[in-house]
Amino acid sequence: MSVRYEETVKRQKTIVRTSVIGIVANIALVGFKMTVGLLSHSIAIVMDAVNNLSDALSSVITIVGARLAGREADKKHPFGYGRTEYLSSLVIAIIVLYAGVTSLIESIKMIISPEVPDYTPVTLIIVAVAVVVKIVLGIYVKRTGQVVNSDSLVNSGKDALLDAVVSSATLVAALIYIFSGVSLEPYLAAVISLIIIKAGFDMFAETVSKLLGEAGDVELLIAIKRTICEFPEVHGAYDLILHNYGPDTYTGSVHIELEDTCSMARLDELTREISGEVYRKHNVIMTAVGIYSVNTRDEDVIALKKEISARVLSHKYAKQIHGFYYNRKDNAVWCDVVVSFDAESRNAVLEEVLQDLRQNYPEMIFMLAMDMDYGEISAVK
Repeated sequence: MSVRYEETVKRQKTIVRTSVIGIVANIALVGFKMTVGLLSHSIAIVMDAVNNLSDALSSVITIVGARLAGREADKKHPFGYGRTEYLSSLVIAIIVLYAGVTSLIESIKMIISPEVPDYTPVTLIIVAVAVVVKIVLGIYVKRTGQVVNSDSLVNSGKDALLDAVVSSATLVAALIYIFSGVSLEPYLAAVISLIIIKAGFDMFAETVSKLLGEAGDVELLIAIKRTICEFPEVHGAYDLILHNYGPDTYTGSVHIELEDTCSMARLDELTREISGEVYRKHNVIMTAVGIYSVNTRDEDVIALKKEISARVLSHKYAKQIHGFYYNRKDNAVWCDVVVSFDAESRNAVLEEVLQDLRQNYPEMIFMLAMDMDYGEISAVK
């Protein structure tokens, strides 16, 4: 059994165990809160119980998602089923949104047709205990989710902590009613509902962003580039792109700069060594290692590269130039220019750079390719 497979199995077991604990705790809270809410005619406590029921359902979905995500890769899905976890996070976000909207509707009904609550000491004690339980559960689930990199668990943990805030507010409203006779429950329930809706929307937006494809973790990108640049022959690493197929499941590609004296035999050996080292250190599968040749024998070309690089980088949003190649026969230059996403128009910046070069080197042909800023700092020796 491979180390990677053992880690996947261990992670899956941790997610399932944590989710089961969440299910048991939430089902118990649902029973207590629903009973107390109905006996005391408290809409806030009843809505809180419904919210806990949605939490239990979220934990069930997390388990299902973890199980599906743990399936081995097959012909139809050669990169595995890891992204299923993002779908389960999406479902959890929708459940939270639904719970918030439902609570808001019920709250508005109670504002229009208020019902006088009837609190007892037992009621307040149960709500207070629920607050403590949800705080402990929320912290535990969220931290576990962060350790195993599970968005579903992190979202469930955030929701549990939000529930603790909801229960605390309910307790405060109950105390205000007991000591002043003023019932703030319907209004409090409405505010709580809006908070839940916002939390659900934030979860939804965050998960959709990951499904669409984000730039990647900057620290991981930098670490991978540093690992690649540790090889003596490598002058620089560029265009590192990571493709995410679920938490902790990445494939990637990169371009490296090598001296033009590097033999084909060493080139083949080096790309294999780089791929192996990146996988060993960062658990990322490098599907491609492209090559940029660095001219080391023609002093005129070396000087030209420095001169053109300085001119390109003098433009505000031009962050980097690499892949420089000069064809003496055609008097043509090829290179990639990284243009920042901060620019109002990246195409306009590239055109500005191109016009500058043509104006200062009218006898030369320039072929500039606009490269993306993938969010990482360049790793160059």
